[in-house]
Amino acid sequence: MPVSEYTEQFITALKESLNAATFVKISLGNYKGAEEALKQLLIRKVVIKREDKLAFTYRYKTRDVVKNYGIDEAIDLIAGYLENGFKIATLFTTENDLILEELNNGKIVWRKGKASSEAAPSVYHDKEKSRLIKPDSKSYLTELKITDTDGKVFKNAQDKFRQINHYIEILSSLIKELPEGTIKKVVDMGSGKGYLTFALYDYLYSVLKLESEVTGVEYRQDMVDLCNQVAVKSAFDKLNFVQGTIEDYQAEHVNLLIALHACDTATDDAIYKGIKADAELIVVAPCCHKQIRREIEKSKVKNDVSFLTKYGIFLERQAEMVTDGIRALILEYFGYKTKVFEFISDAHTPKNVLVVGVKGKVHSAERKAEILQKIKASKEYFGIGYHHLERLLEL
Repeated sequence: MPVSEYTEQFITALKESLNAATFVKISLGNYKGAEEALKQLLIRKVVIKREDKLAFTYRYKTRDVVKNYGIDEAIDLIAGYLENGFKIATLFTTENDLILEELNNGKIVWRKGKASSEAAPSVYHDKEKSRLIKPDSKSYLTELKITDTDGKVFKNAQDKFRQINHYIEILSSLIKELPEGTIKKVVDMGSGKGYLTFALYDYLYSVLKLESEVTGVEYRQDMVDLCNQVAVKSAFDKLNFVQGTIEDYQAEHVNLLIALHACDTATDDAIYKGIKADAELIVVAPCCHKQIRREIEKSKVKNDVSFLTKYGIFLERQAEMVTDGIRALILEYFGYKTKVFEFISDAHTPKNVLVVGVKGKVHSAERKAEILQKIKASKEYFGIGYHHLERLLEL
């Protein structure tokens, strides 16, 4: 038989193993082609963005190069390498090992041996991350169009699903700083469609085994109705959503208060509610820092950063930092240990600042006076007449 017939036989066996899900890998060796320093080619199946591919690892004398190809393109490449270049090829399947070899005298040898592996390896391109929120058996994720009925995350919802898990990872580390059993009542201000509210409830009940009451506050009645319907279908008995504004909501006996992307002074309203409720944990991701920017623009004060803030984009960033910096100081004044760090959100708002307050010991009068002085000095430096949160708390 000419070599091409053996190649066709090898390719047929490859296709059959892929169709039967018995494929393990391919090894091509004894390279005699024109590509310098190429020694071996290893091929395995991978899944990238829910699409089957074959990953080619080209092993050179001093380095490895990995390239991913669609199945049809990969099969054509393998056939080409068998015709020109590699003198030995081994197809590993869970049923047997198939070896095609061209000897030095030009003779072609085809051998079949016992399977080296009885199980096909994982086909995922990257090692799957261990997530606190699993997509399987979560009816609320299906109802909210994150997963299908089999628990597979929709392609267009991958970013949202990662965002949900990132958010829960952050909250998990913060909750662990509190004494066990602290979180009995949670309020999510401006809960929207409830993605994160549902995930937090799920985490508290399924992972931490807490009987926490969770409430989502949302102004849009249609979102409230939708979320309450999903909560009932999910049998989340202690999760409910109410219509209203952050400003009007009566946040009593709250242990954990959350407000993500509450616009401008709505974030201040949320922090105020949390402080007044003596919440053990306050977590906010502010946006649209208009109030302080207007104060800075109105005063036109000259300071060491005026050469930057004369540009609108720099003024906007400065206003964000000053607004959140004063918020952190005010939280500290009321006995909260504060943290400010970056929160990776989603494809549309990839980065946000997260301001966190963890309830600590009440400061001495001297320390509180120092903090008030810092707030006053900051306002004077930037020409700020007032900060909305400061006014709410009557500092």
